[in-house]
Amino acid sequence: MTEYLIRRVLQSVLVIFLITILTFLLIHAAPGGPTKVMLSPGLTPEIFEQQAKNLGLDQPVPVQYVRWIGDLLQGDLGYTFKNHIAVSDLLWPRIGNTVILMGAAWLVSLLIAIPWGIYNSTKVYGLSDQTASFISYLGFAMPTFWFGILLQQWLSLKLDWFPLSDMHTRGKEGNIGDLFMHIVLPVTVLALGFLASYMKYARASMLEVLDQDYIRTARAKGVKERKVIFRHALRNALIPIITILGLDLPILVGGAALTENVFNWPGMGRWFVEMAGAREYSALMAVTIVTAVMVVIGNLLADILYVIVDPRVKLGKQGGKAA
Repeated sequence: MTEYLIRRVLQSVLVIFLITILTFLLIHAAPGGPTKVMLSPGLTPEIFEQQAKNLGLDQPVPVQYVRWIGDLLQGDLGYTFKNHIAVSDLLWPRIGNTVILMGAAWLVSLLIAIPWGIYNSTKVYGLSDQTASFISYLGFAMPTFWFGILLQQWLSLKLDWFPLSDMHTRGKEGNIGDLFMHIVLPVTVLALGFLASYMKYARASMLEVLDQDYIRTARAKGVKERKVIFRHALRNALIPIITILGLDLPILVGGAALTENVFNWPGMGRWFVEMAGAREYSALMAVTIVTAVMVVIGNLLADILYVIVDPRVKLGKQGGKAA
């Protein structure tokens, strides 16, 4: 297992390295790239060339990339072009806010979807199963931003149950109760889509496992149904769900960006949209790299969970999985 994980870590590092190259090239190939943004308009050609030289923008793109990746490895994410503020000072607090929102939405969706999907696999086409199917269709079909605006209209403006937007009420920063009231609506919006997906996967995976011969054998021997479900079937059924969890992380980040904009949540996604509008390329590259690292870590954790959930899964020397 150790050799496999080392190999996966090295592969992940290579993926992140390739992402840095692609991101850097796309940013510099974009119309009105860093050169036009960083340099003041209306300059004479001589002054323009001198400013470009001072900023290192007269160097070939590969040289600029090497210098940028060197700074990145030292924790230097660069500075904003307009205000010359360190990108790291602006980014790190927003990463924490996004993690709070994403983590809460993910936890809520899992705590509801997995048990509900398992229960529905034992009560196929019952009232609970049909209700879950309706919620799933609703979650798949409903646009995130529209659902968020709908909740704001009804639960914030008309009923005044929850705050309309932001992460804290002014003057109550750090208050857990105030944070909870602000996070309910954006978490509901984010969790609905993943709740729909995870319920379907949990139900389908459990139905497939419950149809296996060893489950029928266990039932024929008189094993209690609860034991059949939770001891014999659940672990095998969780493996496909773990795979989906790792693959869904990029989607969760994208959904968080939309939700943060609707609810004015001071997170990384909303900041990325603002920086894109301002063409702050250093900030855009920093967010892209951070997101890539989060996705890679998510996939690594999924690999580790395979073994934790089902000890019969062995990670071989070639990196394959064999029961």
